[in-house]
Amino acid sequence: MKEKSEKIVINEGGSAEVLKIAFPLILSTSAMTLQMFVDRVFLMWYDRDAMSAAMLGGILSFVFFSFFLGTATYANTFVSQYDGAKRKERIGPAVWQSIYFSVAAGLIMAAIALFAKPLIALVGHEPAIANYELVYFKILLIGSMPGIVDASLSCFLTGRGKTWTVLWVNVVKTVINAVLDYAMIFGKFGFPKWGIGGAAIATVIASVVTCVIYFVIFLLPAHRKSFCTTNYTFDRELFGRLMKFGIPSGVQFMLDILGFTLFVVFVGRIDAVSFAASSMVLQINTLSFMPMIGFGMATSVLVGRALGADKPQIAQKTTYTAAKLTFGYMIAVAAGYWLFPNVFMLPFEARASAEQMDAMRPIAKTLLYFVSFYCIFDTGNIVFSAALKGAGDTKFVMYVSIVLNWLIMVIPSWAAVTFLQGRARLYVAWLALTGYVCALAILFLLRFLTGKWKTMRVIEKVPVLPDAMPAMPTAEDGL
Repeated sequence: MKEKSEKIVINEGGSAEVLKIAFPLILSTSAMTLQMFVDRVFLMWYDRDAMSAAMLGGILSFVFFSFFLGTATYANTFVSQYDGAKRKERIGPAVWQSIYFSVAAGLIMAAIALFAKPLIALVGHEPAIANYELVYFKILLIGSMPGIVDASLSCFLTGRGKTWTVLWVNVVKTVINAVLDYAMIFGKFGFPKWGIGGAAIATVIASVVTCVIYFVIFLLPAHRKSFCTTNYTFDRELFGRLMKFGIPSGVQFMLDILGFTLFVVFVGRIDAVSFAASSMVLQINTLSFMPMIGFGMATSVLVGRALGADKPQIAQKTTYTAAKLTFGYMIAVAAGYWLFPNVFMLPFEARASAEQMDAMRPIAKTLLYFVSFYCIFDTGNIVFSAALKGAGDTKFVMYVSIVLNWLIMVIPSWAAVTFLQGRARLYVAWLALTGYVCALAILFLLRFLTGKWKTMRVIEKVPVLPDAMPAMPTAEDGL
């Protein structure tokens, strides 16, 4: 019995534990990637400009969405640390605070839709693409609430390591979205032919279904009893701590997406072929990027749980294990991009214009070489930043992301597109993106090595009572 117990302790933070949590999350994020990939492929078959517009319209809506998403889903860290500290009664209330924030966020997102037209006009893309962008952008803004709420509810499962359930819910979401995509883009199964608008509506409907499923799970009788999931009282102190740690996470996420959006905007001003090739390559990149998000989420959960249980050495071991596993995966993906770039473009070629693909292919092939290099560094970017956020070091992650985003990616890519000529504009802009990812990875690793994060916690401290109360004085003691 003792040997078995010791074996469990030794294996904490090892590959088996990390993969147990990460593998379903990898499949889950891969399902979301597939959902987006299918969406873009269908739109490419519908119209090349529609695919390009969905890239920009989707990213632009995600700029706003990402702030609320990054803040709301920081409930993951609260859930994992409460779980590690064996304070399960605090998990339900923590998730409710995130839900309240998400509902308010959805209303704000819908209000932003009133300014959709001038925002798209600022982008400055060709009219044919801009019209598509406006439709897609506006629908995603109006229908954003279910997506934020379902992300909040998923924290109840992810933060406790119940990642297989999250996987199956996301599989259902992916299937619903893919079927509705096909039906609403091309006018099948009795639906009108709505094109890019149908793609956006399909995304919203799939999020509504997912939201309902998560609510049913959250309010199961066993969960009400063990995790107090019916304790929906607004807790000002708990909500305040969620905002204290979650808002920097949300700001970092939003500004990172904003910088990336500006990069896409700048590239879109070069010419339609460069924009389409970049959009296709960025979509292909999600095939490697999103599984890494699964490793990052697992790292954050396990680091939070270990710190909640006051085991910083296990948190450190977990992070290094996740980094090694992710690095091995990314080496294989990078080799694929470098050696077999045409294979990754095949789905886009299936029903696309041969003339358009012939113009895009050589550019896309070169851009995949950039991706094959920086995706290896993305390992450190995602895993080490996830570990820092799992501890509560969200302000450092925010400050570093903001500064490097503008200094290394946004300003240089703008300068390249504005002042250079020919293909140099495109390739120098992509070089700036590559440098940004590499610099982030290095700084997050250095911060992790300092070990300051080991003393951080996001949950409140519980007063420790002494083992025995001092004896009360008696009359005899005073004599």
